[in-house]
Amino acid sequence: MNLGLADQVVLVSGASRGIGFAIAAAFAAEGCKVAIVARNGVVLTAAAERLTATAGAGRILAIVADMGNEAEVAAAVARAEAELGPIRAAVANAGSGAARTGVDLGRADWQSAFDANFYPATLLASALLPRMAARRLGSLTFVSSIAGSEAIRAPIPYAAAKAALNMAVKAYAQQVGSANVRVNAVAPGNVFFPGGSWARKFEDAGKKALFAEYIEREVALRRFATPREIADVVVFLASTRASFVSGAIVAADGGQLRSV
Repeated sequence: MNLGLADQVVLVSGASRGIGFAIAAAFAAEGCKVAIVARNGVVLTAAAERLTATAGAGRILAIVADMGNEAEVAAAVARAEAELGPIRAAVANAGSGAARTGVDLGRADWQSAFDANFYPATLLASALLPRMAARRLGSLTFVSSIAGSEAIRAPIPYAAAKAALNMAVKAYAQQVGSANVRVNAVAPGNVFFPGGSWARKFEDAGKKALFAEYIEREVALRRFATPREIADVVVFLASTRASFVSGAIVAADGGQLRSV
């Protein structure tokens, strides 16, 4: 399918591995120029080299930045537009599922979850949405989680941060819709990739059968998602084929959520 994204400029945060890398690769496959952003320069450089090998020289820009730092986010957006051109679509993927479980939680636990999973996305929105609104064109997609939509026994601070992100999507969409800018979120379920949280869990041989049983019981499709399956949904939402979709929280969870 031609998604109408050829030669458009896209920025993807948290793009050095896993879901973020898959998203960047999917945009590159659509013929986009892609700015990839992450904190770890070594891992990011390796990711950029892999993407450039297929996308071609001059189409991938690696930017080392902490998406939780307001000045660095603004600088990353400015650099991407200066070197590649106006950003047509952006994906806020930076985040972490690491959080304390249980209810014995202190302020630091809540702050850590929001620092990782809420502020990086909203700082990118603040830096980029005014630019898109001024041009009257653009889309911003957040990578959220089904934990922000339904109680699935995820760590409470993580779930709350993602729920806040989902509400921000709705509010942003209302604010910038009149400027022809769309804001959406993709809420993945359980995604398996090397180095990811589920891969680390499966390293515990004693609990491997328990985790496998959980997926079999809770997920209608009875399997994990691949990063590419999440990436395809993200790219569609950024494309002209989704031109009337805004303020949506799209679950990509294999049928795990039960609520309507």
